[in-house]
Amino acid sequence: MSKIALDAFGGDYAPEEIVEGALLAAELEGISVILTGDEHRLRSLVGGKAGSNRIEIVHAPEVVQMDEEPVAAVRSKRDSSLVRGAQLVRQGEAQALVSAGSTGATLAAALFNIGRIKGVERPAISTILPTAAGFTLVLDVGANVDCRPSQLVQFAQMGSIYAAEVLKVPNPRVGLLNVGHEPGKGNQLAKEVYSLLQQTSLNFIGNVEGREVPGGHVDVVVCDGFLGNVVLKFAEGLSSTLLNMIKEEAKRSLVATAGALLMKPGFRRLKKRMDPNEYGGAPLLGINGVVIIAHGGSNAKAIYNALRVAREGVQNRYVEIIAERMAT
Repeated sequence: MSKIALDAFGGDYAPEEIVEGALLAAELEGISVILTGDEHRLRSLVGGKAGSNRIEIVHAPEVVQMDEEPVAAVRSKRDSSLVRGAQLVRQGEAQALVSAGSTGATLAAALFNIGRIKGVERPAISTILPTAAGFTLVLDVGANVDCRPSQLVQFAQMGSIYAAEVLKVPNPRVGLLNVGHEPGKGNQLAKEVYSLLQQTSLNFIGNVEGREVPGGHVDVVVCDGFLGNVVLKFAEGLSSTLLNMIKEEAKRSLVATAGALLMKPGFRRLKKRMDPNEYGGAPLLGINGVVIIAHGGSNAKAIYNALRVAREGVQNRYVEIIAERMAT
């Protein structure tokens, strides 16, 4: 059985929500978790609760704070819960790493301790966005704000492999996020990437505009990390705002309230589809090991799902498949 290292002190609600999520995953999914962090505090939280028989604790007294400079923090805090988790993956004691801590620090810890897949220029953060047709994988959403054309092509290749092997999408449709459909649209980077993607064996469907992403017209959307992060944050803010607007409208009259009560099951399903906690975390593709970056505000449910996503990544061997494909 695979073991997953979990940074127990990364995130806004660490360590309580992190530990609760680990216990849920251990109890309900049978996932073995190695918690890294202050041993005394973690043992008091784990206690003899359900799922604790699948929990291990590795002492790591230091913590990488969210506001620290990522590279400097990772280099100076070798005994932090984040770095210790990455070391466990490098040493083969864990098959995956999950952290809700600083995204930049998690990226740095993974690069320094686990390393990149041979042939991959830069790793990319990928995330799932809910759409009318199901979901779309978007990458990069924050690891690389400035990219070369060859790097975006690699993002497309890695995203297509992940979509096929883990998300089980047959022959994933890959689109390049742009301001128009025509090949000549966009900046110089987009034009060069378009030409290069046409020469690959990917199921490249061309440029896609931002408004087409929610409609589910494409399975994998490729962009640089600056644009991708803007898209991600906008989508999170928009979904939250829409749900709040629906609640407000439902309170405006007795008729609206009655209608909302009748629609309550549908609203509940919609909320679940749009809830980022349901998707767990963002796989860091291109690292020579499974690394899942969870949202900084992750609650126990989000950590539970992040651990589930990590296990699926290990079981589907997407890291090995990416390495094999990139080698050829």
